[in-house]
Amino acid sequence: MKTFVIGGIQKLTLLDFPGKVACTLFTVGCNFRCPFCHNASLVLAPNEAEYYSTEEILGYLKTRQGILEGVCISGGEPTLMPGLEDFIRSVKKLGFAVKLDTNGSRPEILKHLVDEGLIDYVAMDIKNSREKYTLTCGLDDGYDISNIEESAAFLMSGAIDFEFRTTVVDPLHEADDFVRIGEWLAGNEKYFLQKFVSSSDIIGRGMDAFSDEEMREFLSTLKSFVPNAQLRGI
Repeated sequence: MKTFVIGGIQKLTLLDFPGKVACTLFTVGCNFRCPFCHNASLVLAPNEAEYYSTEEILGYLKTRQGILEGVCISGGEPTLMPGLEDFIRSVKKLGFAVKLDTNGSRPEILKHLVDEGLIDYVAMDIKNSREKYTLTCGLDDGYDISNIEESAAFLMSGAIDFEFRTTVVDPLHEADDFVRIGEWLAGNEKYFLQKFVSSSDIIGRGMDAFSDEEMREFLSTLKSFVPNAQLRGI
């Protein structure tokens, strides 16, 4: 098996994998630098992470058979990791469902994993309106979001059970962004607006949460285009 780098594990979650008792694994490294990211150490200092070997993780999962139902693979950005496919195959052989969290920047990997039947659920981050993607991803140069658009379109084609989610952050988002996102991704998919929660491991500075009332206003705007949109974390 190729090396698959895991920098953290949450041994039990009732929230990350809808409808399943699961654990969450965190990969290291990311191609984005979102200023509101709460896993800064995994993104900015991957060499300093407390690595877990593949053997350690699979060994742990063997002890959880019959207790856990699913494994969430998050990050960082998991699709950047060599050995992802082999690792997921090993997890599936143990009888676990697999959820992938992704920023959608590598649609070829996403499509391949779905086509191979290796993942059961996808949560894709929608960082912002297309016009503000570069800003929200923390990138200096203009970011070509065609890969993001391709991943979103693929998921909306009905290939797999999925959700979109947006972490809403002051000052990166405003009401008009949810009009533009809604026009872009209009449909009946599951879409969650998540309230930003600060921590000691944030990449940027000056990030803050909107009030619950403001979050409900953003949701109302989005629901005009995506009726199934909901709030998470409120």
